[in-house]
Amino acid sequence: MITLRIKSTIACIAVTVVLASCTHFEDLNTNPDGFTTATSQMLATKLILDITRSDISSQKGFMANFMRDKYILWSEFAQGEQYNRIDRTSFGNFTRLIDVEKMIGLTDELDQEVANSYKGLSYFMRAYTFFSATMQVGDIPYSEALKGEREGNVKPRYDTQKEVFIGILNELDEANRLFAQGANFEGDVIYQGDPVKWQKMVNSFALKVLINLYRKTADSDLRVVERFNDILNNRPIFESNADNFQLVYSDQENQRYPFHKLGNQFVIYPMVSDILIDRLKATNDYRLFYYASPSKVQLDNGHSSSDFDAYKGTDPAIPYAGLSAIHSSGDYSGVNARYTEIPAGEPISLLSYAQVQFLLAEAAVRGWIEGDAQTYYAAGIQGAMQFVADHTPNHPSYHHNRIMDDAYIEAFPATNAVKLTGAAEHQIEQIIAQKYVSTYLQSPLNAFFENRRTGYPEFPINPASNENIPADRLPIRWMYPSDEVSYNSENVNEAINRQYNGSDNVNERMWLLKD
Repeated sequence: MITLRIKSTIACIAVTVVLASCTHFEDLNTNPDGFTTATSQMLATKLILDITRSDISSQKGFMANFMRDKYILWSEFAQGEQYNRIDRTSFGNFTRLIDVEKMIGLTDELDQEVANSYKGLSYFMRAYTFFSATMQVGDIPYSEALKGEREGNVKPRYDTQKEVFIGILNELDEANRLFAQGANFEGDVIYQGDPVKWQKMVNSFALKVLINLYRKTADSDLRVVERFNDILNNRPIFESNADNFQLVYSDQENQRYPFHKLGNQFVIYPMVSDILIDRLKATNDYRLFYYASPSKVQLDNGHSSSDFDAYKGTDPAIPYAGLSAIHSSGDYSGVNARYTEIPAGEPISLLSYAQVQFLLAEAAVRGWIEGDAQTYYAAGIQGAMQFVADHTPNHPSYHHNRIMDDAYIEAFPATNAVKLTGAAEHQIEQIIAQKYVSTYLQSPLNAFFENRRTGYPEFPINPASNENIPADRLPIRWMYPSDEVSYNSENVNEAINRQYNGSDNVNERMWLLKD
């Protein structure tokens, strides 16, 4: 496996250039001169920033995943992510796990409770990395993934996706146990080393993993419903927005919001999708006025910026020629100015309190847990709205005089257009729709995977613009990395044959998606 041939010296070089002597994101510009030896603190910072700042990206790269999520259209030219092109992925992120092993190895001389926290972080990082990879392709190297350096095994076998998910859940269990016996640790730019906050994150993430296994509740090896209830009833999970796993930005070099205008030539290109805007209009949701900007044409036609009709979404499946014409006309909604004008923007969550409440609502509808689905659902909506309100300055440019005050937020989930109604499947659709609304420019690719998992919200398919083959389908997976095909062909081909009858194709359905 070519990406796992990397030797420890390369990993150490990577560590020495990381600005990892800090415990807060705003300290990342600290001069790293003098660091020649990695520490647990430095590696913790590097790993946390790898899965947050590095994966979130910036400028055009930041928006690319939201094109695949059908929130954003791109007017510069026909963008592959918008038109459903998926190619080969990379296992490059597996190299982070070398730093995970090194971080564990550097805990021997630390206080036991502090060492437990670093070890808990290590198990979480492994689970997070393997989960991200298996969600893209299916079967992956897991049990042999890091044996290249220790044992000379540079061609690891592929574990089945079921085996990988069992391993991920077990590693999250271990992370929870270690954080429960841990103490505050240094190098954490998210929770400032608080092991209780990390326990909540680990367990909330485990609930996310489990909800993705909803088709597998009959599998006695996975124990999906049993595990879900054990976490909910016996372990700490997110309790408010204060627990969000999020990166907070500031007005300092290299720490500004990823789509801030400074040095960003791409601010003129985004257009907001009608999937989002039409849904916000249908429910009289004031987040419309916080998410988007009004159409210049509609303002010229006499609408005010506080009118719902001043906002106009664009079909994300429209052929590029039509998209370009709409952009030239000015009759579309772009992103709200707060995303480009405010250096600190808003924090970006990879997992939020609102998302956890929505998955609890889904679990209640599916009969996994006791409790009222509407209560969880309402808490998710209110948490998502409060997050937006709390991170928006009180200026008309950012809320267009449609302010979401406490009374509005409290009442919204019970309105007729929003509250849960009808059969279970309709309620699932409502829950996923509200989750979709809540992750606008948050949790990159979450909407793609939720649509793949549930079919909600429905993403349009236009054969005239769709770059997938066949053009009447949306792709549902990435192909295996070219390095694996070249250097670990026997094992990757065995996995492809086992799962996909020999066809490493973006349309093939992985085990996770099969009933």
